[in-house]
Amino acid sequence: MLLLLLGIVFLHVAALVLLFVSTIVSEWTTGETSTSDLWSNCTTHVRGVSCNPASTGEWIQAVQALMILSIIFSFLSLFLFFCQLFTLQKGGRFFLTGAFQILASLFVMSGAIIYTVMSPEWVPEKDNFGYSYILAWVALPLALISGLIYVILRKRE
Repeated sequence: MLLLLLGIVFLHVAALVLLFVSTIVSEWTTGETSTSDLWSNCTTHVRGVSCNPASTGEWIQAVQALMILSIIFSFLSLFLFFCQLFTLQKGGRFFLTGAFQILASLFVMSGAIIYTVMSPEWVPEKDNFGYSYILAWVALPLALISGLIYVILRKRE
């Protein structure tokens, strides 16, 4: 049972770290001389690097909000798991923990889909999606799987 709990916590923490990195790091799209993320557009010149804040369009703000919500819900889910681990009765299920983690995965999915559809308006076509964007998509199944495991998991002594 201890190994199972450690595995679940490791999976959850891995998803949480991926969410943090994908939200913070400036590599959602990359080009030869530019990078873009949720917060800024940076371009490399001969004189150095110049960064401009992200546009104030509704879609980028929605992606920012959804990614932040996914981090908050995933963190709350981990906190709830530890609380329920010590307070839940024997045989009880971790429904609340699982629901929060599944919501976190849905927020990531929604944010990544919005960015995928709307980024051509904001980022030049010759640019490619960066590793932060890919990490967001990798965090989605990890968060969803850990949420489903929490829903299925029963507490034992």
